[in-house]
Amino acid sequence: MFAWLLIAGVNGVAQKAVAQEYTNTITTQELEVRSQETEVKSDNIIPSSPSLSPKDPMAQVTSVSQLKDVQPNDWAFQALQSLVERYGCIAGYPDSSYRGNRALNRYEFAAGVNACLDRVNELITTATSDLVTREDLAILQKLQSEFAPELATLRGRVDSLEARTAEIEANEFSTTTKLSGLLIVGIQGRTNNRGDVNPRDGQKDTDDAGTNVNVMSLAQLYLTSQITPSSYLFIGLIDGKGTTAPRFTNSVSRNDVLLGYEFPTNSLIVSDLNFHWLVTDKLAVMVGTEGVSMPAAFRGPNRVESAATGPLSYFAQRNPILNMGYGHGGIAIDWQFAQRASLQAIYTSYQPGNPGQGSGLFDGTTTTGVQLLLTPTDTLDLSLYYVNNYSSDGCLLTFVGDECLTSVNTTTGKSAPLQTNAVGATVTWQISPRISAGAWGGYTKSYIPGRSGNVETTNYMVFLNFPDLFAKGNLGGIYVGQPPKITSSNLPLGNNVPDFVNTGLGRAGGQPGTTTQIEAFYRFQLTDNISITPGIIHLLEPGHTPDSDSVTIGILRSTFTF
Repeated sequence: MFAWLLIAGVNGVAQKAVAQEYTNTITTQELEVRSQETEVKSDNIIPSSPSLSPKDPMAQVTSVSQLKDVQPNDWAFQALQSLVERYGCIAGYPDSSYRGNRALNRYEFAAGVNACLDRVNELITTATSDLVTREDLAILQKLQSEFAPELATLRGRVDSLEARTAEIEANEFSTTTKLSGLLIVGIQGRTNNRGDVNPRDGQKDTDDAGTNVNVMSLAQLYLTSQITPSSYLFIGLIDGKGTTAPRFTNSVSRNDVLLGYEFPTNSLIVSDLNFHWLVTDKLAVMVGTEGVSMPAAFRGPNRVESAATGPLSYFAQRNPILNMGYGHGGIAIDWQFAQRASLQAIYTSYQPGNPGQGSGLFDGTTTTGVQLLLTPTDTLDLSLYYVNNYSSDGCLLTFVGDECLTSVNTTTGKSAPLQTNAVGATVTWQISPRISAGAWGGYTKSYIPGRSGNVETTNYMVFLNFPDLFAKGNLGGIYVGQPPKITSSNLPLGNNVPDFVNTGLGRAGGQPGTTTQIEAFYRFQLTDNISITPGIIHLLEPGHTPDSDSVTIGILRSTFTF
């Protein structure tokens, strides 16, 4: 009878060692937006665990009634009651559950037997009761003999874990702050080409001399500090050097190619300073003065989206609409309102700390956006988004394609402001574990406040990703798309960019050509922390100019993360 009691009850003791394996620590917000899971969960705003502190141990219970998932009509109720109230060798989970239906292996059984043996020995030593009978002792001796090898192995494993835990605690960065970061070093070169740029008269009059090779680097450090069990402070530092220059010496194609890690700062600056609060299990809030932007706050449906380990160009990371405004300070929310559906929203300002005219939290370049993210099946991700942006100088700050949509007045040296409404959608389909396909499209319509006319742009991208190509952990990708292009512009005379470039008059009209970007890359994952990614980017009709030579860029990116 005692053996049956042990078998029924030891499951609760054994789980004390294994249940903690299911507790995650919070992850830092990195340069990339991490991949979606089946239930559309993400760690952009919502922390993946309520605490950085040591995991909560299971507590000893003194009555079986303290275990909320054990009922008097359960077949093992009497066994549990005896082990809890007679021997005191059963522990429950922190949420007062027992989880008695969980499977049990021999090591776990040995751990439970050992716990009850210790308790019985304590009772015998103290001699405070006659709870232990001769039959009990005989059964215990038999169990101890049968499981002696498992107990010896378990004891060695525990000793090893204790030694490793002591070493980690002695060398950890902080008990409340997690340090992480990355370093990217890229080598790239451009082909020589000539462009028909200014005016667009069919004559190639502008040189892009190209370069044999140049080096670009980006270093980031992150500090994630636990404030409460459901909130943390996130601080990011960044230092970038180098560009993909030279380019055509004009404003039309200045953003023909921008690499995802191209962020020249020339000094260490604060890139993130924001506070994350998990209000409920399904609702999180982010507020801060730096790093509150759509790439940080919106979950990315492209599961390989990453400037460090994904596509090479900035354009191939996500729809440029989701970069609009380049927000710094503001507030964002993330609401998981259903198992396979979530909603993100943001209000952010480009210069929240500058109180001058045309800047600040409400008067300057500001962006309001909302995204609905759906995962109808395990293999399909769909996001729909709307963005409203006010730009004080007519530039959308997407840094890709046509982003400055009003021409600069030659007299004042300024360009007119714009109010923009933008819509877009992204879809990805996991065709198989080794192949995924996706596409996005975007449309913007802008106007000068108080004046007639509009300027419209479109962009699109289609792509294929090949996870674990040739080896586990590697990644291949092919991306083909059109950067944002002014398709029509009928703003007041003098403000229309395409004709202003052509004639200097700024009359109505769209771009004369269409840029097509073709990108291919292959990431070698050398270790868990180091990868090397060679790739190539080819541009047809750069700057949406039909008579310009094509541009080809070769890239070798190396990434170290920790």
